[in-house]
Amino acid sequence: MVFTKLGSNLSNPNIVIFQMYEEAVKLYAELAEAALTSSLISKEPPVIEPIRLHSGTEENKEALRKSRGEDDEDFQITEYQAQRGNSAAMYKLGLLYYYGLRGLRRDYVKAFHWFSKAVEKGDTRAMELLGEIYARGAGVERNYSEAYKWLALAAKQQHYSAYNGLGYLYVKGYGVEKKNLTKAREYFKLAADNKEAGGHYNLGVLYLKGIGVKRDIMEACNHLLQAVNAGQPKAIYQVAKLFQKGIGLKKNLHMATMLYKSVAERGPWSSLSRWALESYLKGDVGKALLLYSRMADLGYEVAQSNAAWILDRYGDQSICMGESGFCTDMERHLRSHALWWQASEQGNEHAALLIGDAYYYGRGVARDYERAAEAYMHAQSQSNAQAMFNLGYMHEHGHGLPLDLHLAKRYYDQAVTVDSAAKLPVMLALTSLWLRKNYADSFLVRFIDSLPEIYPVVEEWVEDVLMDEGNATILTLFACLVTVLYLRERQRRQVAAANPQQPDGAPM
Repeated sequence: MVFTKLGSNLSNPNIVIFQMYEEAVKLYAELAEAALTSSLISKEPPVIEPIRLHSGTEENKEALRKSRGEDDEDFQITEYQAQRGNSAAMYKLGLLYYYGLRGLRRDYVKAFHWFSKAVEKGDTRAMELLGEIYARGAGVERNYSEAYKWLALAAKQQHYSAYNGLGYLYVKGYGVEKKNLTKAREYFKLAADNKEAGGHYNLGVLYLKGIGVKRDIMEACNHLLQAVNAGQPKAIYQVAKLFQKGIGLKKNLHMATMLYKSVAERGPWSSLSRWALESYLKGDVGKALLLYSRMADLGYEVAQSNAAWILDRYGDQSICMGESGFCTDMERHLRSHALWWQASEQGNEHAALLIGDAYYYGRGVARDYERAAEAYMHAQSQSNAQAMFNLGYMHEHGHGLPLDLHLAKRYYDQAVTVDSAAKLPVMLALTSLWLRKNYADSFLVRFIDSLPEIYPVVEEWVEDVLMDEGNATILTLFACLVTVLYLRERQRRQVAAANPQQPDGAPM
C-alpha cells in the first residue's frame, strides 16, 4: 500500500518531498526528546565539544593538543596556578571538570572542590555553579536549600543567570517555603532583561502554557526565538515543535527537522565523539574510524568529515572493511567521497572543496570537470579562497567552465581578497594570464599547458609536498614566472648591447 501511494504521487514532486519531511521530522523529534530527557536524567548539562581532526588537509594540531586533558601543558600550568592559590585558575579548573572540556573526563567531585576553593578566594562566579551542583545532585547529595542559598548569593553579585535558577526553584517549590509562580516570573524576567537565554526560555514556556500568566502565543514565540538565537537547546526543541505544528509560527517541516536535528546531536550518543577522539590520540585510527563512522550515520557533520579524513590520510591503517575483507583503494575512495559529500551538504566548505578535487583529478570517481566546478562553486559561496582560485584556473583553461580570462582574473582577485596567504599563487596566476593574453598561440603557452602531462612525477611531487591537495598548477605558474623573468633579462641585455654607452643597471 505504501509503495502504491508513493508511486501515485511521483508525478507531483512536492507531495513526495512533503512526505519525506513528515517522516524526517517525526524521527528527529523522537531523537531530540530522548536527548533532552537523557540530559535531565543523567544530571549532566548538554555540552558538546566537537573536535575536527584536520584543518584543511593538515592535522589540526593546535585543537588536538588542547584535547589531551591532564597531559596538556596549558592544563598543567592552570593546575599549578590553582594549587598556588590563584582564584581564576581554580574557577577555570572547576569548569573544565564540570563540563568535561578539553579532553578531561567529567568529574563533579573535583569540580565541586575547585569551585568551593574559588569562592573561598573571593571568585563570585563559582557561586552560581555551586547552586547548580546542589540542585542537580552532581558530585554531592542533592540539597535544594543549599542550591537556593548559593543562587541567591550569586544573584546579589549580579550574576544574572542565577535569577533563572531561582525562578526554577519557585516554579517547582524546591528549597523555598512554597511554590510561587509570580516570584518565578519576576526572576525569569530579571534574567531575560539581562540577556540570559534561560530566562527567555522559561518565560516563553510560561506564556506558551499559561502558567501563572495569561496564555499568549506571540509573547511565547518572541521569548523562545530569543533563546534559540542564544543556542538554548530546550528552546530550540520548543520552537521546532511550533514549526512542526504551525502554532504561532508558519508551519515549516524543513525548519522543524533542522532544529530537531541540532538538539538530537546533543544526546548521550555524542559521547562516542569523545571516545573516538581518545582513540585517535592514542594512535588507534581503526577504532577512531569505526566510532566516527557510527556517528556519521547519525548525521554528525564533524564525524562525517573526521571519518573521511582518516580514510584519506591513513589508507590501509584505517582498517576500512569492504565487501570481501579490507577495503580496496577504490572502495576506500568511494567511502570517503560519500562522507565528504554528506558533510558538504551540511555546510562544510572544505568537504565541498575535496569533492571538487576528487572530480577534477579523478580520485575514486570518474574525472568530471563540470561536477568539479559545481563543487568548487559550492565551496566558493562559503568564501573559500582555494575554491575561488580553482575556479579561476578552470576559466583560464576552459576546464568544465567557459574559457574566460576576464572571469579567471575576477576569481583570482577574490581569492587574495578573502585570504592574503593566496597572494603568491595569485601573482603567479595573473602572470600566466598575462602571457596567455599577449602570447596566446605561442610555443611558450603551449609548453606551459603541457607541463602537467609531460611531468607526471613532478605533478605528484607538487601534490604531495607543496600543496598537499593535488594542485599541480603551482609548478605551471612558477614556470611562467621564471619564463617572464628570463624574457625581461634577455630584453635588458639586448638593449644594453644596442646602447653600449648606457651604464649597466641604469633604468630603461
